[in-house]
Amino acid sequence: MADNTIISTGSERAGGGANRVVALCGPYLSGKTTLLETLLYATGAINRRGRPRDGSSIGDGAPEARKLGMGTEINVASCTYLGDSWTFIDCPGSIEFQHDTQAALAVCDVAVIVCEPVPDRVAVLAPLLRALEARRIPHLFFVNKMDAAHARVRDLLAALQSVSERKLVLRQVPIRKVNPDGSEEIQGYVDLVSERAYRYKQGAASDLIEMPAELLPRESDARREMLETLAEFDDTLLEQLIEDVAPEKSLIYRDLHDEFGADLIAPVLLGAGEHESGVRRLLKALRHDAPFAPETAKRRGIAVNGATVAECFKVSHQAHAGKLSLCRVWAGAVAEGQTVGSTRVGGVFRLFGQRLDKVAAKAGDLVALAKVEALSSGQILSADGLADAPGHAAAEPPVYGLAIMPKNRSDEVKLSSALHKIIEEDPSLSAGHRDDTSEFLIRGQGEMHLRVALEKLASRYNVPVDSSPPRVAYKETIRKGTQQHGRYKRQTGGHGQFGDVKIEIQPLGRGEGFKFIDKIVGGVVPRNFIPAVEMGVVDYLKQGPLGQPVVDISVMLFDGQYHTVDSSEMSFKQAARVAMTEAMPKCDPVLLEPILKVTIAAPSDATSRIQRLVSGRRGQLLGFDGRPGWPGWDEVTALMPESEIGDLIIEIRSATQGVGTYNAEFDHLQEMAGRAAEKVAEEGKRRAAAGR
Repeated sequence: MADNTIISTGSERAGGGANRVVALCGPYLSGKTTLLETLLYATGAINRRGRPRDGSSIGDGAPEARKLGMGTEINVASCTYLGDSWTFIDCPGSIEFQHDTQAALAVCDVAVIVCEPVPDRVAVLAPLLRALEARRIPHLFFVNKMDAAHARVRDLLAALQSVSERKLVLRQVPIRKVNPDGSEEIQGYVDLVSERAYRYKQGAASDLIEMPAELLPRESDARREMLETLAEFDDTLLEQLIEDVAPEKSLIYRDLHDEFGADLIAPVLLGAGEHESGVRRLLKALRHDAPFAPETAKRRGIAVNGATVAECFKVSHQAHAGKLSLCRVWAGAVAEGQTVGSTRVGGVFRLFGQRLDKVAAKAGDLVALAKVEALSSGQILSADGLADAPGHAAAEPPVYGLAIMPKNRSDEVKLSSALHKIIEEDPSLSAGHRDDTSEFLIRGQGEMHLRVALEKLASRYNVPVDSSPPRVAYKETIRKGTQQHGRYKRQTGGHGQFGDVKIEIQPLGRGEGFKFIDKIVGGVVPRNFIPAVEMGVVDYLKQGPLGQPVVDISVMLFDGQYHTVDSSEMSFKQAARVAMTEAMPKCDPVLLEPILKVTIAAPSDATSRIQRLVSGRRGQLLGFDGRPGWPGWDEVTALMPESEIGDLIIEIRSATQGVGTYNAEFDHLQEMAGRAAEKVAEEGKRRAAAGR
């Protein structure tokens, strides 16, 4: 007998088969894409299962994802199950592509956290759980790869509870078989609500079997724990437990439904996506408990009154379809050619991996709207026009950057256009010119993040670029002052050029910048030429004798001469440069290194490794404390040279199972000396000689 029990609720009947959206999220290599493939196969949406490792799966269909063997953006596919419509969003697992995950969470009704049965790996779930809990998104755990589990479920559950603020409710206990060699394999499970035992069956619903006698004590204890957790939110159930009255199963199902929908509990299901184990049970749990679009819109604070309301959560640019705005329709309907407010919709498509199918969208659907140029991610389209969506997740600050330049100089305009599209697709990327170092930088969430962006530039937009680590924004200043006479005189026939200035240079306090002081009296330098003198000084300060921009210096113009015919603004500008060029080497110039205040967030068990990492990079530790709102996490603060920050995120991720991060802000400039300063000065002079 198969597990075909269907529990109906008032909420489900009210939904009437409307589409619900489920985000499949979890760490890299947890098996999300394989689970999506199995869900689609189990519901009949595909007739054979593909495999991510050989590039035949519906998910991870982007060329970059298949080349790297990992999810780099969301993948969407829809199906029907027992008369209900479902859209699954397979989210990238790497923290470097977390913005896509955050965008998908905004429009989902429920999230399934796919994780491995390894207690030591649960810390990697913390960033995802904090996002879900902060936004009160109903979520459940699907412990995948149970066929290869070595840890006991009770140990895994305790580890998961240590990173979850929601009460966990174990829904199943596994049925294990001990093999002759002493190894164990999981053959099925016991459902703790129905108290029925099932044996997994490849490619079909599980078979109902007799409860193994040796499992009865464990099943009884686990069920009692489940009921006690639910009783924390239901006085009726609590009274029945105190009076030792067996509760009705309908009451347990109702509590699971209501408390899950209110984001008070997080159920835990077991299975193995690759072998189809537990996948149909997951589908039935979703069918019974997942909220519908009106409830999700209410949780989000999105007002719906029957008229069309659609929220764009991601933009995608495709070669043939053009700009696609991925939207969740919260109310009303959207069809091709329809005008919503003052915005005309092009095509309306349902996504199935890389495939686009034309549809007319109704409330609850997740679709792509074509050629709606004004619509961007984080916006709501309605009869009132475009507006910002409530609670839209802002992009995380960048933690890694590269200086880029098109391989072909003629591609500079194409590069700008291509970057605009890539950043519109993924706002956690940014690009722009850095004045301090005269470089064009692209910034993002890590090495792989930027690698994918550069791959898109080359393959999708035919704009290959050269990349290099960004230069450090060194500065230079002076330790002492001097006076200098500067004269610029040229005679080329006809009017000549003549400018003569006397200046005094003095150091300023750190952080005071640049001051120009006019002390001319008696008209020895006409008033209309004095701004040109300042311009000449400022122009020189872009690159001092050590090859770096000059800061914290004052220049006073106190004397000079002019010629009534040959003097001009250009000649006085050049005279000022001559004076600065001759004076600065006499002022004991010194290099200044930018020091940043860095805050590193990491699981507490990695704190000591992070401190050693900081010290090994010439950092000055300022201390550490618990990360607010993140149980089991610390924040380490330190002062670190900018030169040590470039690839810092790579080592942080290596020390924290891929989930650590940091933010940095400029703190102060600090004098450099010794061989390190000599190397920087030599490099600066080489660039100056090369005209860069």
